[in-house]
Amino acid sequence: MAVALDVAHTSAPAPTRRKHRDGLWWLYAIGKTIAGAVFVLAALFPLAWMVIAGFKSKTEVIQTPFQFFPEVWHWENYVQILADPTFTRTMLWTFLGAALFTLLALTVNSLAAYAFARLDFRFKRTLWVLVITTMFIPGMTILLTSFIVVTNLQMLDTLAVLVIPGAASAGMIFFIRQFYLSIPSSLEEAAMLDGCGRFRIFTHLFLPLSKPPFVVMGITAFLAYWNSYVWPIMTITTPEQFVVQQYLATFRSERSTELGLLMAGSALAAAPVIILFLIFQRQIIGNIKMAGLK
Repeated sequence: MAVALDVAHTSAPAPTRRKHRDGLWWLYAIGKTIAGAVFVLAALFPLAWMVIAGFKSKTEVIQTPFQFFPEVWHWENYVQILADPTFTRTMLWTFLGAALFTLLALTVNSLAAYAFARLDFRFKRTLWVLVITTMFIPGMTILLTSFIVVTNLQMLDTLAVLVIPGAASAGMIFFIRQFYLSIPSSLEEAAMLDGCGRFRIFTHLFLPLSKPPFVVMGITAFLAYWNSYVWPIMTITTPEQFVVQQYLATFRSERSTELGLLMAGSALAAAPVIILFLIFQRQIIGNIKMAGLK
């Protein structure tokens, strides 16, 4: 009887604890929602301001006190920048270069990743250490030597100088290699029994399975080319060869008073990158989750 009373006494506060825990859960959910909303607003505010500033007049962009929305919406800013043949040519030229750079980077780095993941050759470990070591060398430290190399190769003022030098990437090789190591070796052995050579195994087995790392690394390469500025201004001097970041910088220096047009051009320059992310966001998030599970 006493034991029963003790059990009843100890279990009596359970509903109270449950209610207290439920109340804390709602408080936690509300706090998490508020924190997420603040983070999203902080991340999207600069982009939203840039888009809205494209509708402002010349003086409204930097007027004091700050005003988010324009008094009069100047739609002609976007129309005028799109009607500029130099801007449209620069956008198309940059998109072409980014597509070629992405394709070349995926080709070169996936082949290297397959070699380091599946092939056995002399000095493989030593070469792999050398490749990984390049990940820790800041790109700014080799700008001068890279410039001397492309100058001696007579690559200045060409599309090749923007596409070829940065195609090989130790980080990309490492990322794709880790994915290739997770592919069961039994698939490769079965392909060899069917008479497939190494190159055919790579093209018919590994490439079809490479969509997850290719999406992530492809977008990374595309963004790297699209947002590049320092290397293009060192190697490209012909206006017809300018990438979009060079165009915007030149526009800012030559037409510094037309800030509305500059904001409109910047918003349009960011549009392809945003569209690319929206198209592949599901694959990107899925790959991040998969990497976290591994």
